[in-house]
Formats: sequence, structure tokens, C-alpha cells
Amino acid sequence: MNTRTNKKLEGEFEQSILDIARVTRVVAGGKRLSFRATVALGSKNGHRIGVGIGKGQDVSRAIEKAVYDAKRKMIEVTVKNGTIPFEVKAKYKAAEIVLKPSQKGKGIIAGGAVRNLLKLANINDVTAKVLSKTSNAINNARATMDAIKQLNIKED
Repeated sequence: MNTRTNKKLEGEFEQSILDIARVTRVVAGGKRLSFRATVALGSKNGHRIGVGIGKGQDVSRAIEKAVYDAKRKMIEVTVKNGTIPFEVKAKYKAAEIVLKPSQKGKGIIAGGAVRNLLKLANINDVTAKVLSKTSNAINNARATMDAIKQLNIKED
């Protein structure tokens, strides 16, 4: 499934569902059905984001677990004048991504999971490109998180 609309969570966080998948596991006597949810979480008042994955017997339980995981994995985002300070490139498994700073007023030029993460991080002007041919939302989100971590390391 594709991304869903953002949802307010406990007043301080905003969440976006990146992916929901139905997974089955074969056991003695048949198949067991469960769901896997990938959720991006961003703080509304600051520049913090996190990505989490959760599995559960129903969709709501999977989302609940993914939100808990995303809260644990939150990171700070370095933002200067509504954009990122410099260009970064990151790779996670098959996903490869480039984030470039953009002029004020240009907006977020990105697609899929990358766009949702940048929007949740309150970055207003940035250009992003997924260089790999993968459309895996989880790997693209993790590559984006790695790129944002690089911003924090080089800035210090």
C-alpha cells in the first residue's frame, strides 16, 4: 500500500504510514496471517523524526508497535533557513538517495517515503532523488534517515 494521510498523535507528534503489508508464515497445520506496518513519526514543534516497523495480528496493533519503535529511534534534524545545510548522499541496502539544499520557496521536491519524512521533519525547501531502482518504502526511508544522520555528524 502507498502512503496514507498524516494523523495527529498525542498532540506533540505527527505520524505518516509509509507501508502496510500482509505477511504469512507457514506452520504445521496451515498458514498464520499477520501484518507489518512502517510508520514515520515527526515532532511538530521541533525538527525530530523517526521511522519504526511493527508486526501484529491486526493492522492497528502493528501500527501501535511501529509508533513505539519510531519514538525510540527519533533523531534530530539540522535545518538552516528552512533547508538542509549541505548536500548528502546515503545508501541503505539497495536504496540510494541524494538530498540537496534548495532555494527558499521552492518546496519539497521528492517522492514517496522520502517526501513524507522531509515533511514530518519540518524541512520546507529541499530537493531529493532516489538513485536506485528500488521502490521499497522501508529501505528508502532508512536511507533517508542515514542521510539526515550525516547532516548531524558533519555539522558538529
